[in-house]
Amino acid sequence: MLEKLIQKARETQPALEAEAHCDGPCGVYDPADARIKAEAVLSMTKKILALTPPEGKDGAAWATYLNTLSRYVSIKEEQAHECKSQLLVLWTDFFKPQHLEATPDLHDIFWKATKLCSACKVEVSLEHAQELMDAVKNIHEIFWKAKGRDVAYYTAS
Repeated sequence: MLEKLIQKARETQPALEAEAHCDGPCGVYDPADARIKAEAVLSMTKKILALTPPEGKDGAAWATYLNTLSRYVSIKEEQAHECKSQLLVLWTDFFKPQHLEATPDLHDIFWKATKLCSACKVEVSLEHAQELMDAVKNIHEIFWKAKGRDVAYYTAS
């Protein structure tokens, strides 16, 4: 009986169609997550470059070194990928044509930032990791200007 009642309600009161950038119309965007991911990429890059391989053929020392190196690389690549995902959501879902009018090089800024994410995945480059941080800072400033708010940029480290 309940099923018949629900079916009748659906027929007489159809649900409204909703559109959103995600599965729910949250409207929540913030470049902070991209900054955290980029900062992790920079941190892991520094840690990788600071590692010193062990001398000799000490198996345990090499195992420890390789384990640490592989963990740092894995984290760096994962965080670079997640940073790229966060930037792509901002670029494709938040920014609209009116933002492009205010920032004509917006597409180029995001394209270069996402390319830096890819470069940071395949390289161990302190220069590119810092460039990614700089790009994310620029996007932070553009984003909050578009929202009409003055939000300070900071890093966790």
